[in-house]
Amino acid sequence: MSSSNLTMWVSSKPSLPDASSSLSFRSVLNPFQLPAQSPNPPSSNPSKSAIFCGLRELRGRIDSVKNTQKITEAMKLVAAAKVRRAQEAVVNGRPFSETLVEVLYNINEQLQTDDIDVPLTKVRPVKKVALVVVTGDRGLCGGFNNAIIKKAEARIAELKDLGLNYTVISVGKKGNSYFLRRPYIPVDKFLEGGTLPTAKEAQAIADDVFSLFISEEVDKVELLYTKFVSLVKSEPVIHTLLPLSPKGEICDINGNCVDAAEDEFFRLTTREGKLTVERDVIRTQTAEFSPILQFEQDPVQILDALLPLYLNSQILRALQESLASELAARMTAMSNATDNAVELKRSLSMVYNRERQAKITGEILEIVAGADALT
Repeated sequence: MSSSNLTMWVSSKPSLPDASSSLSFRSVLNPFQLPAQSPNPPSSNPSKSAIFCGLRELRGRIDSVKNTQKITEAMKLVAAAKVRRAQEAVVNGRPFSETLVEVLYNINEQLQTDDIDVPLTKVRPVKKVALVVVTGDRGLCGGFNNAIIKKAEARIAELKDLGLNYTVISVGKKGNSYFLRRPYIPVDKFLEGGTLPTAKEAQAIADDVFSLFISEEVDKVELLYTKFVSLVKSEPVIHTLLPLSPKGEICDINGNCVDAAEDEFFRLTTREGKLTVERDVIRTQTAEFSPILQFEQDPVQILDALLPLYLNSQILRALQESLASELAARMTAMSNATDNAVELKRSLSMVYNRERQAKITGEILEIVAGADALT
């Protein structure tokens, strides 16, 4: 009797002896010692972990994945439509920007023989550099923001190694939040961009850059942004904004031209009942600039009028390039997310069908066993 009662008492509380006795024993030995970890920790790889849940939970997860797939696919198509408009803005403004640089270069060449001091074209010893870092305002775009921030960090490290001072002009919410969390990085101004870059936003950045360079607070201004190359490729580049390039080209800090000879255009089409993206490669033609020109006004007056336009156009172009790269990165990220949702939905459906089949088979076996017992 006592043996049966003892057996029933132990079986009614099966989970108490291991956990409570081991914990109390350790606490008696050392009250500050934590319980030891399990010798076999759960696997951290989600691809190898089994799915244990009921049919109702599986149906809920499948519906949730389906809704996520619809959202990511819609975001992909929206980004594809926006990247087309953003790239059209870049390409349409390129002839004006390049011709303006050539005009400035030719006027600057004519002023070399005269004893005229033009501040924005004067190269002086570099003691402090201003870095204009252009990031995005939103996430869900893969490693777009991380790449340009890493580029800025690498450039800051180079300037520190050279013994030069620096200051940062942050453009974009992601860059602003990054630099705000790092107070040891000197930031001159925080600016936020809009959904579509405008000349007014570029003028605000140009005014700040202009005042820093004219007052000789900085001796060089570099523009860090993400250049749009193709739908699946974008490159963070550093463009020397001030002083003006001696060759009249848009060059990086190593003197390499960062302009692309060809552009990829994208358009939305339908294929097999689904929206897809097709690519077209075109080359933007820029009108030739005649080196023999005579200006009615004084060249200094022309430079005073064109240099603000130059700053505005280059900054606006960088903002447009960065926006196109962000949208392309978001399109790629949402495409990958959609593919992952399709794969997850397929695996969940397989588990659901197996569980459902096992349940139906078990019910059939119970009915057959019951029928055999009655006969």
